[in-house]
Amino acid sequence: MDLRKLKTLIDLVSDSNVSELEITEAEGKVRIVKGGGAVQGYAMPAPMAAPMVAPAPVAAPAAAPAAPAAAAAPAAPAAPSGHAVKAPMVGTFYRAASPGAKSFVEVGQAVKQGETICIIEAMKILNEIEADKAGTITQILCENGQAVEYGQPLFIIE
Repeated sequence: MDLRKLKTLIDLVSDSNVSELEITEAEGKVRIVKGGGAVQGYAMPAPMAAPMVAPAPVAAPAAAPAAPAAAAAPAAPAAPSGHAVKAPMVGTFYRAASPGAKSFVEVGQAVKQGETICIIEAMKILNEIEADKAGTITQILCENGQAVEYGQPLFIIE
């Protein structure tokens, strides 16, 4: 990754509400963490990317038993309700194409697989997020303009 691109990423993290950004490319992996007011960047060669990805899912469940009350409350309603559509990236969640436009979906609306249900803005790019399952929207779990993390549930479809 060239230095100009790395500097741009650091500036974007500094100026946003995102506290951590991790990008993997063919050349390697970059992780930028904002802490306190300073931004730290870490660049690793490509062979390090595979071992670093495996521990991440293990760390999240390990943290859940340490705080069972906090982890159980958000997870409990989503699990029995239906299929969770999760964020495929870190960014800002938007329910509509523009501030004055009608929302893509509402609670109780039937959606088809592949239908656009929201937008996630990441690095000034608007990414349309599509329903990965047909059904009815039963819950919208994010507020318009809210920062979302990778894998965070956005909608529940039954």
